[in-house]
Amino acid sequence: MNGMGRMFQRGAVWWIAYSHRGKEYRESTHATDKQGEKLASKLLKKRLGEIGRGRLTGPQEEKVTFEELAADLERDYAINGKRSAHTLTQKLKHLRTSFALMRAVDLTTDRIRAHVTARQQDGAANATINRELAALKRMFSLAIEAGRLSTRPHIPMLEEHNARQGFVDHGSFLALHGALPDRLKDPVAFLYFSGWRMSEMRSLEWRDIDLTGRVVRLRPERSKNKTGRVLPLSGDLLEVIERAATVRRLDCVHVFHVDGKPIGAFRKSWARACVAAGLGAMVPSGKFTPAGEPELIHKGLTPHDLRRSAVRNMVRAGIPERVCMALSGHKTRAIFDRYNIVSEADLTAAADKLHTHLSQQPPARVVPLGAATPAR
Repeated sequence: MNGMGRMFQRGAVWWIAYSHRGKEYRESTHATDKQGEKLASKLLKKRLGEIGRGRLTGPQEEKVTFEELAADLERDYAINGKRSAHTLTQKLKHLRTSFALMRAVDLTTDRIRAHVTARQQDGAANATINRELAALKRMFSLAIEAGRLSTRPHIPMLEEHNARQGFVDHGSFLALHGALPDRLKDPVAFLYFSGWRMSEMRSLEWRDIDLTGRVVRLRPERSKNKTGRVLPLSGDLLEVIERAATVRRLDCVHVFHVDGKPIGAFRKSWARACVAAGLGAMVPSGKFTPAGEPELIHKGLTPHDLRRSAVRNMVRAGIPERVCMALSGHKTRAIFDRYNIVSEADLTAAADKLHTHLSQQPPARVVPLGAATPAR
């Protein structure tokens, strides 16, 4: 009968048995004598309580660890060829600080909230924490799909009020560009003039370039949203690609490279250039280096801000928004609107236009009212 259970001995070892949904489960305490009897009573009470709450865990689920869930998620990313796989490592690194040695069943909502609090105290933005929590949700979903777990804890998500609004005007970009090392000048210029994502720039190959037709064709498998698109080449963009062609190597398929190798992370070079151009500063992170000195991190313009800047430049140039979205690869209007930033300068320009418009209006012709005719 569902929810019923008993204790018994096999030899000297105490066991429990209970039924759930027409199936009998048996578990050993691996203990004997009075100690085994107490353990059996406690375990049976626990299992019957789980059945009563509709959340039977069982011995197999209790063996599943956080690390096994993490390995399943990494495997899922690899099988599906997800382009965000490089960011998963960082997400799991932060999750491991709280859950590395835990069983999956021990990841309760309270412990997850404690992890969130710790990440916020470390200065992580809500959006960053939410991406980590989304990864945790996916880990549990995969385990449930595979029959390794039956339930997952409630994982509360945070409100996001930290959507970045960084962008750079053209003059400041030129200052930044001049401060960059030569190997990064053209890759960064491509980001600024195209509005493409960093991953799309890094993966760009010569087979994607049609210099005769003056277009770049982004293959769907190279796009974050799995949608291919075409980028016409003219002006500065064409010059960037033509310069890249002059240093093309037969042993390297990538358009942008460093000594024949794909461009990797360039955080330090970026930070130095931003500081030199007045677009960033090195500030204490609140942590310390192994030598005991304050750790410094860059605060200011990010490479992704170039994408926002490109979108804003396109709109300011009068390009229809649907065409801007096609060029930049934005599929939804909501995300596009977050990138199409209105700055204080935009608002000031709008106010000036309104003032100019009103000041150019002809003066009104005021006709005085005649004297009132006395009533008869």
